[in-house]
Amino acid sequence: MTSNAETLRQTIRDRLPDPLPRRLGVAVSGGGDSIALLCLLADTARTERMELFAATVDHGLRPESATEAETVAAQAQGWNIPHETLKWDGWDGTGNLQDAARRARYHLLTEWAKRLGLDAIALGHTADDQAETVLMRLGRAAGVSGLSAMAPERREKGVTLLRPLLSTTREDLRDYLGAEGVEWIEDPSNHDQRFDRIKARAALSGLDQIGITAHTLSRVAENMAQARAALAQYAQDSARRVARVEGGDLCLDRAAFEALPEEIRRRILAAAVLWIAGGEYTPRHSAMEQALKAISMGKTGTIGGCIVVPNGKNTWICRELKAVAQQTASTGTMWDGRWIVTGPITKGAEIRALGEDGITQLEDWRVTGKPRAALLSSPAVWTGQTLLAAPLAGWPNQWRAEMPPDTPDFHATILSH
Repeated sequence: MTSNAETLRQTIRDRLPDPLPRRLGVAVSGGGDSIALLCLLADTARTERMELFAATVDHGLRPESATEAETVAAQAQGWNIPHETLKWDGWDGTGNLQDAARRARYHLLTEWAKRLGLDAIALGHTADDQAETVLMRLGRAAGVSGLSAMAPERREKGVTLLRPLLSTTREDLRDYLGAEGVEWIEDPSNHDQRFDRIKARAALSGLDQIGITAHTLSRVAENMAQARAALAQYAQDSARRVARVEGGDLCLDRAAFEALPEEIRRRILAAAVLWIAGGEYTPRHSAMEQALKAISMGKTGTIGGCIVVPNGKNTWICRELKAVAQQTASTGTMWDGRWIVTGPITKGAEIRALGEDGITQLEDWRVTGKPRAALLSSPAVWTGQTLLAAPLAGWPNQWRAEMPPDTPDFHATILSH
């Protein structure tokens, strides 16, 4: 093994968990970065008794993609690594193709990992990818979290995603492949100027004269990640003081919340919206500003499928009725992605939002202490137009509404946003 190979292998090993995962997956597109990662990890797997598995996502967007996946499979076989091609055929031709392909890629990979019982998946993102991400986010006036770019490690649908190449450049990897005599596939989209990432790549190539390189921007991302972690910890500690969870909703002590720095208020609000309404991305900056203003002024506002409702000295953050008004579910199954309602076996019973029709059938909803708007979006049991139970609105009638056991604690989620 060449000295360059040994240096790269040690760099990767230093960025992998210790102890190593017992069974590790590798996402391999066939490009130089992922092929180099697979080759280097194959060495590590042999010396440290780790089982390695490879997968290629075939998006089916180019005629040659199937052949490229077959090429990767042959290379993996040459290293005695089991390989599987994961095919995507879910794009309907609408929306953002790159975003849809990215979501599909992670979905296919995580499902593959869970099916094989893999502890984690290694991804081939490099220092250049990190630098390009930082540049693109600078163009969107991103804050600390955005400039943190890609995390070296994160959880996705119960699977750990690892990026052990974030301090390694494409050039180093290609030099390694050349020395080892290993071939890779050049994706033609890497030269397509229609894509923002390719534009960022071209821009980065001309900034080295003023000290802006892939390495320096990757360091910026690492510095921002440290700052983000500190802010997240402060936000979590603050949330424990100013916010309490009641029946899946969040109640803020408005005065205490307003006394916090704006960045901390924004982080608590963003975490609340994602915890209550779900989703992968925090609401847009303008929506956040409007909601924070509504909280400050003691007014009602909406954001990301949630509603903020003043109630005395408090402000509640709850699910918005409009977001769940058309949702139905059978009893005992998931409703709105977060509630399971169980009770007596009742023919024709289904779960729907309480809504205006339901709350008018309740006499004692005020004893809950919650604002009316918070109860309207709560799960209720119906048969036709007849309300059988409203477990979160003061009338359980032998029914229970509970979150799944694996639902994360709200305050804990702040550290992940």
